[in-house]
Amino acid sequence: MICSMFSTMFLWFSGNTHTGKKMYISLLVFITFSVRSQDIRNTVGNIPMEWYKDYPHIGYDLEGKKIFKPIRNKDELDEFLDKMENPDYWRTVQDKMTGADIRLSDEQVDLVHRLQQGKFGDVNFNEYEPAIDFFSNEVMIHPVTNRPQDKRSFIPSLIEKEKVGKLVHAIKMGWIKPRRPKETTPQYYDLWAKEDPNSILGRHKMHVPAPKMKLPGHEESYNPPPEYLLSEEERLAWEQQDPEYRKLSFLPQKFACLRAVPAYSRFIHEQFERCLDLYLCPRQRKMRVNVNPEDLIPKLPKPKDLQPFPTTQSLVYRGHSSLVRSISISPSGQWLVSGSDDCTVRFWEVSTARCLKTVEVGGAVKGVAWNPNPSICLVAVSYDDTVVLLNPGLGDRLVCTATDQLISSYEEPEEVMDQSVQWAVAEGEGHEQGHRLILKHPKAVRQVTWHGKGDYLACVMPDNGSSLQVVIHQVSKRRTQNPFRKNKGLVQCVSFHPIRPYFFVATQRYVRVYNLIKQELTKKLMANCKWISSMAIHPGGDNVICGSYDCRLAWFDLDLSTKPYKVLRHHKKALRSVAYHRHYPLFASGSDDGSVIVCHGMVYNDLLQNPLIVPVKVLKGHTITHDLGVLDVTFHPTQPWVFSSGADGTVRLFT
Repeated sequence: MICSMFSTMFLWFSGNTHTGKKMYISLLVFITFSVRSQDIRNTVGNIPMEWYKDYPHIGYDLEGKKIFKPIRNKDELDEFLDKMENPDYWRTVQDKMTGADIRLSDEQVDLVHRLQQGKFGDVNFNEYEPAIDFFSNEVMIHPVTNRPQDKRSFIPSLIEKEKVGKLVHAIKMGWIKPRRPKETTPQYYDLWAKEDPNSILGRHKMHVPAPKMKLPGHEESYNPPPEYLLSEEERLAWEQQDPEYRKLSFLPQKFACLRAVPAYSRFIHEQFERCLDLYLCPRQRKMRVNVNPEDLIPKLPKPKDLQPFPTTQSLVYRGHSSLVRSISISPSGQWLVSGSDDCTVRFWEVSTARCLKTVEVGGAVKGVAWNPNPSICLVAVSYDDTVVLLNPGLGDRLVCTATDQLISSYEEPEEVMDQSVQWAVAEGEGHEQGHRLILKHPKAVRQVTWHGKGDYLACVMPDNGSSLQVVIHQVSKRRTQNPFRKNKGLVQCVSFHPIRPYFFVATQRYVRVYNLIKQELTKKLMANCKWISSMAIHPGGDNVICGSYDCRLAWFDLDLSTKPYKVLRHHKKALRSVAYHRHYPLFASGSDDGSVIVCHGMVYNDLLQNPLIVPVKVLKGHTITHDLGVLDVTFHPTQPWVFSSGADGTVRLFT
């Protein structure tokens, strides 16, 4: 740039006059002096500076003198002190061309920050400035630009000419084939085109002809005979049926004339099903292995060979005015207790169906449980948030007296612990009726169950948002404990293991088995049902049955798997209760369909032999009331008899 300026000035001053030459020389000296005094940068050029790393200088100035490197004998300590003491350390950079330290100004620091953020270097530049659209679809009179076209726009390109020539040669030789135009018309394939007997399919012996449509009957007429029209009851029954169980897929209707017939709403649906019939129909018969269906069914013993089991209804215990939710039998099998929604607890003599005693409580009874220990005469009754321990005074007087002495001999400990349940001793009129202990719970109690030894009582208070759903009471010490800090799900029912220190907790979909001594979860049984309603444990302790509200009964073999060994779907409605017999290989289930199904469930001592499960009898007798049937079932402790309580307010004995 300077040289071009010098040449221009030289031409300007290059007259023959002596004055012009003088002015040119003096201007050249001034420019040279100003350049030398200002520009002291390294003028070595655009070469790698690594070439000078072994030399004391770093380049040359305009006069050809060496530019020596600045003395840099700083170690890490000096660098650290400089970093701590120099306030401008963060904005100081080293120039690689000269090796000198340069302090960046505020404008330069701001420029670096803007470039790091991906912004434009110029602060005043507006990247969102509205663009002026010069070129539009409207034809303008005057051109926007009047620049003449380039010369290259008139001359054909030699490179493009060569490419086109190669493509033409490839098309002529057949190396490149032009694309075929796409056919816009849809193509249909007739699957049954070769129907004539002369074709291959027709001559084939195993050929299957296309399925024929059913011819329309009188019920499809627009003016059918009166006997084909459905009455109001038949129409309601047709609407309540599932579509797959209906004899007709439509309702026959009568119209005065053909012009009044509306469009058929299922036309497209039926045409689609017809296409599926044609498409999915097999083209050829396949030979199947001839298997007798009876050979596939497992051989089960006849019910006659599995006797004894209850077959007939013997006694009906009448007296309750509302549905009987729970029943329990004494360890001797002589007495039966029942709890009802009429706020009463009744004690019956099993052999005569006589009501020997009626105890009124302060609410609808949700559960009753007779103490399984024959040396203690106590019955647990739950209603609302209260559990009452009753001494009915039936049977051996020595046992009843010993039970009262056991309760009255309790001595309160010196240190009284805070408990979630309040224990109180019954007095006055309640004591005369048989009330001995009253337990006040924080929530409504749904189920009560005893441990086999008769000292521990478990209560269930379903509440999904609380950790206090299950409590275990020790009657001898009048102590209550919450075994679970956190309950996983809504607890439905609980049960003690008859032999081992295990505790079964059934939630809506799972049954969890806890070890009470180790205080840990042992097993988690998956019931494969929507909502568990009841649970019973085999007297041997290795098998569990669960009833559910979706009409299923699941049998678990604890030694086999955590999934059901067998699922029975014999009931048509929800199961309310299940029970095992203590001695006989029997179990029963009660359902809302008003029936009790008794099954033979033999558990073998041989671990390699699976349990034998055979349904043997369906017992009916209860009347369905308010869509509720059998609410509770229990077996006699010694005889092959089963008791059932229902929503019709009766308790029935089947022997």
